[in-house]
This record gives sequence, C-alpha cells and structure tokens, in this order.
Amino acid sequence: MTGSKGLRAAALAAVLLGPIPAFAAEPVTGNWLTEEGKALVHIEACGKTICGKIVKVLKSTPGRPTTDLANPDPRLRSHPIAGTYILTDFVDAGSLWKGKIYDPQSGKTYTGKLARNPDGSLKVQGCIAFMCKGPTWQPAR
Repeated sequence: MTGSKGLRAAALAAVLLGPIPAFAAEPVTGNWLTEEGKALVHIEACGKTICGKIVKVLKSTPGRPTTDLANPDPRLRSHPIAGTYILTDFVDAGSLWKGKIYDPQSGKTYTGKLARNPDGSLKVQGCIAFMCKGPTWQPAR
C-alpha cells in the first residue's frame, strides 16, 4: 500500500510540476488606424520583437508640426512624423504584448501594452508605474 501511495504522489507531482503550456498573445501585426483615424500605423516583426511605425498621417491637426519636433534627440526633430517608430521592443507576454510606446506629441517614451480585443480591434496602453491607459485602434482595411 505504501508503494502505491508513493507512486500516486510521484505521478501527481509530475503532473503538477511538468511543463505548463504557454499561452501566446494574439498576433498584432498588420495595419492599424489610430484613434479617430488620425494616422495609419504598420506593426511588423523587427528581429525577435514587434515594432510599429506611423506610415501616414491621415488627419493632421492645424498648427501642429509635421515633424518630430518634441523628440528628445535634437537630430531627430526635423524628421517627419510619418516614418517614426512609435512601438518598439514588444515581446509576447502571454495574453498581451509588452514593450515601449513613443508619443511624438510629448517626446516621451512609456512602457506599453498591446492586446487584441474580441472584436478585432487593438487596445494600446501606455503605462506610468502601474497605471495604464490608452486608445483602441481599428484594423485598416
């Protein structure tokens, strides 16, 4: 009887401590329209990570610069907003993607999260400490 209990305990331990299936985040690559359709962002694989750049500004705000004027690197301030990488170093973190989000309006970079919603849209969140918020992007068709 002792041998049988030991065998069951070993089998239970193997099941509990065995490989745990990994849950992969849903793919986020492709073309996306930012909030209110202001820009078209293309997300793609960049080596071992995912990145995204503004492909085209669709609705510019009057009086706002069309270059990356707020960039902390003075050499990049004359570069157009179109072509600017705003999503970098995103990696699969299970149910979502984690990386960095650059905000060209402020010139600041935040930790960020990307997650597909059930309706196919993309939740884009910038984070400060544990507080995360952001818009929902729609797939570009």
